This record gives sequence, C-alpha cells and structure tokens, in this order.
Amino acid sequence: MWLFRQKKTLAESGFFRGFTDCHSHLLPGIDDGVKTEEETWRILDEMERQGVRKIWLTPHVMEDMSNKTVTLQQKFLSLKQKYQGKVELALAAEYMLDNLFEERLEKDDLLPLEEGKRYLLVETSYFNPPMGLLSILQRIQKKGYHPLLAHPERYEYMQMMDYKTLKKNQISFQLNIPSLVGMYGKHIEKKAKILLKAGMYDLGGNDVHSLIFYVTTCKQKIDNLSFLKNVCKI
Repeated sequence: MWLFRQKKTLAESGFFRGFTDCHSHLLPGIDDGVKTEEETWRILDEMERQGVRKIWLTPHVMEDMSNKTVTLQQKFLSLKQKYQGKVELALAAEYMLDNLFEERLEKDDLLPLEEGKRYLLVETSYFNPPMGLLSILQRIQKKGYHPLLAHPERYEYMQMMDYKTLKKNQISFQLNIPSLVGMYGKHIEKKAKILLKAGMYDLGGNDVHSLIFYVTTCKQKIDNLSFLKNVCKI
C-alpha cells in the first residue's frame, strides 16, 4: 500500500521528522566529505528544519584515510562543543574492510555505532569483495560487534543470493536513503527498492558528503514511504 497517492519530495513528505541518520561525513576536513565547519553547520541547520532527531558522524577509516581513533574523537568533541543546534550528534566510523581494518579489529581500536546494538559500520569496494568477506564479518561478530554493512545496494558484485546469505548470518544492512531517489543511478534505485520491499534493511542514513548533495536528495520525489517507516526510526 502506498503512503501517498501522489509523489511528494522527501522534504514535503515529513519522512525525516524524528529520523536517526546513521551514516554521514560531516566531520570537516577529515575525509572526502564536508571540508569546513561552516558547511557542517549549514547541513545541520537544514537537517534540523527537516526534523532530524539524531545524526551519527561516521568518517572513513581505510588505508588511504587512516584516521586515528583518538584524532576523530578529539575533532568530534571540538565540533560538538561549538554546535548550538538541536540535532543530537554522535560519533562512529565507517570502516573499509582492508588490512588497516584487520589491525584495528585485532586491537579493538574501533568506533562502534551504538543504536540498540553495538553496530560496526563497514564497507567494501563497490566492484569487488574482499577475500573471505563472510569470514571477516563473522570475526567482527566474535569480537562482540554487530556488522552493519553500509549501502549494500551499491555493491555491483552482490546479487540477491549474496544478500540472503549475509542476512542468514545476522549481518545488518544500512540503507542509503539517496539510493531510493536515483541519486546514484536507476540501477541502484531499483536494487534498493527490491531490498527494502524484502525487509532486508535495519538502519538508514543519507551518507551526506556535502550540502548540495543533501539538499538535492531532499528535493527528489518518492512514493513508497510506507516501506520506510521503520528504517532508522529509533
């Protein structure tokens, strides 16, 4: 059943009221996301107007962006102390499943996303999985974390059988909301809607890297919001 007979934009729909955004790159100057505090403030202001309740700042950690945990914590604390808005800010990280991650996992030097469970937000290359992907995810579980696979709809190498195998092994999925409105192309949009209707997503986020990206996403029209009502409404 459609929530609306006529398509509305994400902004018009009111979907973001009470939303917990579990994936963003708003910690300025730390990765390929927002570069300045001013842009961070503008995005947060827009999110506040949309009714976003909480946002997790999840900077990249990978071999090419080897952000140290303590550095991220210090930069986040500084940003949070300056912030005067109403959106609740929290810090985690998005980990590429590479050799650096293996080192951090062994040392338990990680920033989990604590939303009911002790999630660990992880990603892979869009085109090729790391060798032994399921084995890596199971090692994460043995360390006491719940693997949360970022934007699974964007992985070109994954088919429905792969998604079902991961879900059977208690791997959580994080939906990129922009995928549903064609921000990464029609192929990704179609895949995201299939996974959403199959009930495979656990949490959601905008994966915001810039103000223009977020504003453009909010202007896109969407119709099947009824399927989204439990995604990241924590």
